[in-house]
Amino acid sequence: MSFSYYGELCTEVYDLTKKVGQSIAGDIDYYLKRLENCQGPILEAMAGSGRVLISLLEAGLQAEGVDYSPDMLASCCRRCEERGLQAKLYQSDLQTLSLPTRYEAILIPAGSFLLIENREQSVLALQRLYEHLQPGGRLLMDIFLPEPRFETGASTDTSTYALPNGDTITLQRTLVEADFLRQYTVTHLRYEKWRDGKLLQTELQRFALRWYGVEEFKLLLADIGFTDIVVSADFVYGQKPVHANQTFMFEAVRPL
Repeated sequence: MSFSYYGELCTEVYDLTKKVGQSIAGDIDYYLKRLENCQGPILEAMAGSGRVLISLLEAGLQAEGVDYSPDMLASCCRRCEERGLQAKLYQSDLQTLSLPTRYEAILIPAGSFLLIENREQSVLALQRLYEHLQPGGRLLMDIFLPEPRFETGASTDTSTYALPNGDTITLQRTLVEADFLRQYTVTHLRYEKWRDGKLLQTELQRFALRWYGVEEFKLLLADIGFTDIVVSADFVYGQKPVHANQTFMFEAVRPL
């Protein structure tokens, strides 16, 4: 079975459901507030098709983006052009990231860091982000804990999305692995594009998530070398987490 990674159909659904400037539980306002005093360059890692990045650019921040998916980057570039914006965009995974700039801030919204399935690769990614920060620079990111699903092998749900040209895309999600000891889940996503009852295109994606406990992730950041680690909940800076259904924001500094 051949899998794509945030391919053409996935990007179409992503653009339809995650429009530029569309906040997820207040995340864009939170990151804009935390970054408003930045005078230097900012990098959005795993920037996707620009939902957050374009909001940073429109706020006058010196924002750049990096993503592994060429389809997502092409969409981000197109969305920037439609708004008369210019952005430096790079194609790379985070484990091998090597950019010419050192940043005042790096952010990873929407829990995207959890898409790095292998723990060792996650550590490498954090190390590369650390090296791409200026001394005194900040890493800002959010993560979440998974929903407690235990039954695998059955279709969990199917969604249908109507495209502006009249085509439709169906998305079937099937949970195939849930290893709560090793802290990861794997879901197979099947995208199908339809026109007038005829199947035009199919795309399969292996969607893995690796999750971390709050204290575990703090220790991981500290082991990389980050200091002044602040954990907040539900996009309220300084609000302490109190239950597992919240979103957890981390802010950490590369020391001078």
